[in-house]
Amino acid sequence: MSDKVLAKVREAFGAGAIDQDAAGRTRLAPDSTDGVAQALGLANGQDWRVRIEGRGSWMPPDAPADLVISTAGLDRIVTVAPGDLMATVQAGTAFGTVNHRLVEQGVWLAWDPPGQPQRSIGSVVATGSAGPLRHRFGPIRDHLLGCTLVTGDGRVVKPGGKVVKNVAGYDLTRLMAGGFGAFGIITELHLRLRAMPEADCTFVAIAPREVLSAAARDLVEAAIEASAMELFSPALAAAAEWVLALRLTGIEAGVIDEAQRAQALTEFVWRELSPDQASALWNGAAHAALTGSVTFRLGVLPVGIDETIDLLAEHVDAGLISAGAGSGSIRWTGDATLAQLQAIRRAAAGREIPLTLERAPWPLRQAFGHFGAYREGVGNLVGRLRDTFDPGHILQVPLDA
Repeated sequence: MSDKVLAKVREAFGAGAIDQDAAGRTRLAPDSTDGVAQALGLANGQDWRVRIEGRGSWMPPDAPADLVISTAGLDRIVTVAPGDLMATVQAGTAFGTVNHRLVEQGVWLAWDPPGQPQRSIGSVVATGSAGPLRHRFGPIRDHLLGCTLVTGDGRVVKPGGKVVKNVAGYDLTRLMAGGFGAFGIITELHLRLRAMPEADCTFVAIAPREVLSAAARDLVEAAIEASAMELFSPALAAAAEWVLALRLTGIEAGVIDEAQRAQALTEFVWRELSPDQASALWNGAAHAALTGSVTFRLGVLPVGIDETIDLLAEHVDAGLISAGAGSGSIRWTGDATLAQLQAIRRAAAGREIPLTLERAPWPLRQAFGHFGAYREGVGNLVGRLRDTFDPGHILQVPLDA
């Protein structure tokens, strides 16, 4: 099959447009939406299995496929409009490259996803993997104004727009956030930006976990205007006990006021980190998600964080854990077996807690699925959506086990 695929792809795109991955599979990196559409149309017509790749820094590139389509060729920042707080970027552009360009123009994309800065924008959207900044700025989908998508059979779809008022009806753009590429390949994104804050300060407190989580709930109830309020396990924070990190951004006077309020509302002492220390903490937490072979996230209510972390300690461990003390999202990284993952998902489903497998080797992804239908009817809905966007079922994305 590989020789036949190589011959047909070479005929359609030319020898210079293709290479081979480590397993000898034909890999194509189109530099335009039309190129992606042509590739998927060819694959659908030939009934080839397709693996989608970004920049290879997050999901292991190990799904079996006849053809690999990479977004690495889609690496342009199309436009940045600081006055409109909007940017259009191609999906293969590295997240770090995008944010560096934005900061130069006085704006920023309020994301801090797990992984490396080299991770592609499309990968962050496809996996829906938000970091601690979700506390104030919301999940990945809330930053998307529109996108360009190529479906599994080669159709080009452009849901949403470049401004908020253009988003009407069923929002297909949001469907792409967290779809893991099961509905097609994102080629371009219209992103919502924010003005750079005047001040950006991080404060940390160290104490037993239950003390910190209770204090965090008090801070949320008091409406502390934090951009991030994250609970880090000792191993992740390289500390003797659990760490609660509070990131405050905005005008300098406002940051000072919120820091004083946080101190008055809690019984422990907050320590302000230097800019270098703060960068090390937040970047270290992001990079930690690559330490183990498996990363998953759980969506819980803040009041259930301690109970859910105890559940993780029972079935796997409480080593590398980052928990949104205000948002409730918990991210775990480490090494886990299929049986352990299944036990956690069953226990979590009984508590109405969804589990999303963000990254893992292909055998685990295939056997476990990126997310399970913890509520009745969800699986049927996802199945119908996949039939619509990928009627030939050529995209190698195991949403369900």
